[in-house]
Amino acid sequence: MAKSNRSFYDWLMTNRNPVAADEIQQFANNAFLDSTFPKQSVDFEEISHYLEEDSSYLMSMTTFDEAWQHFQAAR
Repeated sequence: MAKSNRSFYDWLMTNRNPVAADEIQQFANNAFLDSTFPKQSVDFEEISHYLEEDSSYLMSMTTFDEAWQHFQAAR
C-alpha cells in the first residue's frame, strides 16, 4: 500500500472535536486556530521545534509525541 502524502496537520484536523474530550482533540482544536502552524509539514523535528518555540497552547510535548505516533500508524 502506498504511503499517504497527508501532512501531520491534515491528519490532526481529523481529530477536532468541539467537546475536546481528550488532549489530542484539544491540541487539534487549538492548532486549527493557529494561523502559523506548519500545515504542510510531515517532518517531526520541524513541527516539534515550532510547538516548543512558537506556540503556547500545547500543555505538554507528550501530547504531540502521542499524536505523532498515531499519525505515523495511519500512514
